Amino acid sequence: MRVRLIFSLKNKGSYLPFHHQYILAQFLKGLIVKGGREEFYNYNFFNFSGLKGQTKVSRSGLHYYSSLVTLVLSSQSEDFMDYLLEQVFATPKVELGNLILVPEYTEIEVEPVLETSNKFVCISPLVLIIPAFNEEAGKRFISPDSDEFSDLLYESTLTRMERSGWYTPEQMESFFKFQVVPDMVYVNKLKEQQKKFARIYAVYDMDVKYEVRGYTLPFTLYAAPEVQDFVFKCGLGAFTHKGFGMLDLATHPPGARTKTYKFKREGFVPYKPNERVRQNVAPTESEGEENSETED
Repeated sequence: MRVRLIFSLKNKGSYLPFHHQYILAQFLKGLIVKGGREEFYNYNFFNFSGLKGQTKVSRSGLHYYSSLVTLVLSSQSEDFMDYLLEQVFATPKVELGNLILVPEYTEIEVEPVLETSNKFVCISPLVLIIPAFNEEAGKRFISPDSDEFSDLLYESTLTRMERSGWYTPEQMESFFKFQVVPDMVYVNKLKEQQKKFARIYAVYDMDVKYEVRGYTLPFTLYAAPEVQDFVFKCGLGAFTHKGFGMLDLATHPPGARTKTYKFKREGFVPYKPNERVRQNVAPTESEGEENSETED
């Protein structure tokens, strides 16, 4: 399931760093521990996006100007998701970087029908390698159109699927068809414009800082529907529980994409349609270019 968590922003114009996944990861980890259910302390089968809203760029980072901002959370486990959301709504005020937020309500995304091939966009950076301490391997640039790029994603996906225990050995053996094909027209366009689609990000694990290379680009994934469903709900690549590798479909079928979910702040009055600002989940073209990078 994929749930959109909508906050009201109390100090418009405040900012987060450009690369703020680690701030969101620390916030969510704190809530998971605060709730006291030890079975979820080390639960890794969830994923989340960056914080979405109307932003302007400065040297400090992304300044948020919309009344509402959105965080997309995803997991196979409804029990875990509800536990996490309970902790969020038990928190009257949330401070993320310089932002002061109040959780207002939730929406659940209507699950799309995933085929054996789907075109995805990254709504958080895609990381290929989990580095060891004090090594540079995690920062190495790997061309998206290389076999290595697809192979690393295949190995990490199948490893995570096996560890989940959700699939039989026979199913795991059937998941051998897997290929990531990047949209090289998009990538080459950015290169021509001297814009970037890959950059270095900080990740904190067990209080240790790692530096990894993340990629933000559209691609088509060829794999079994079960594999497609797993990466759509649990993320693709490394550090997915740290907010990396969250995907969205490049195009959606017509019709409502979300419906009301059960968590809502008491007393919250939704904005009237003509007052409410639409917020994108998938990055716009300008955002994609803004957050893009070529290899160092």
